[in-house]
Amino acid sequence: MPKPAVVASSKYKIFETNRFAKDLDDLALHRARHFEEKLRTYVYPQLSREPHWGPNIKRLKGWDPPTWRYRIGEWRFFYIISEDTKTVSMIAAAHRKEAYR
Repeated sequence: MPKPAVVASSKYKIFETNRFAKDLDDLALHRARHFEEKLRTYVYPQLSREPHWGPNIKRLKGWDPPTWRYRIGEWRFFYIISEDTKTVSMIAAAHRKEAYR
C-alpha cells in the first residue's frame, strides 16, 4: 500500500509505493539524505501543483500505464498519475544506467 508524502494545500496528492521507498533506501547513505530532502522540498511541491510537465519531467513513450520520470542529476524517479483521484504515485527510483532496462 502506498504511503502518503505530506504535501499541504495541493492539487495532487503524492504517494510513495513500497518499491519506491526500497529504492530510496538502496541509494548510498550520504546520497539518500540529499535525495529525500530534494524530493520533499522541491520535487513533491512541484508535482503536487503540475505533474505533467516541467523542466525535469518527461513522459515515457511506450509505457503502460502511462509513466513519467523526474530527473535529478544522473538519477531518475518514476511516477504514474491518477486523474480520477488526483494522485501521483512514486513507483521507482534508479540510476540512469539502470533505469530504462
